[in-house]
Amino acid sequence: MTLALRTGKSRDPFTAMARELLSWDPLFAGRPASAFSPAFEVKETTEAFVVRADLPGVAETDLDIAVHNNVLTVSGSRQSEERKDGESYALYERQFGSFSRSFSLPDLADGEKITAQLAHGVLTLTIMKKAAAQPRKIALQKP
Repeated sequence: MTLALRTGKSRDPFTAMARELLSWDPLFAGRPASAFSPAFEVKETTEAFVVRADLPGVAETDLDIAVHNNVLTVSGSRQSEERKDGESYALYERQFGSFSRSFSLPDLADGEKITAQLAHGVLTLTIMKKAAAQPRKIALQKP
């Protein structure tokens, strides 16, 4: 059983590639950067669900992680640098702004046992599975 992603965005790589190619304009390098949309991955182990997100430049104070009605929500923002008078950019692709992602927790997940770590720009959330969902070995009994 896996975590279900709740978002309106399509993750089709061909759609993303077409969007990127059609918006590219080599003559207009000063266009505003697109909204910050960090990449997430979700994996399942025998003991837990692990969610990782690339959040370079996001401060702990700008990050909010919450669980409500069995939905895990990660939201935050990455602040842009202040531009000074006289500065101009030949290329500006960095993304800034707010983001929010929500994941429906499966019945096996224990929403009360979640740990979060932010290290080197990577957020790692570990959501333990309920004890009943843990695999256990059954010993054979002698007749």
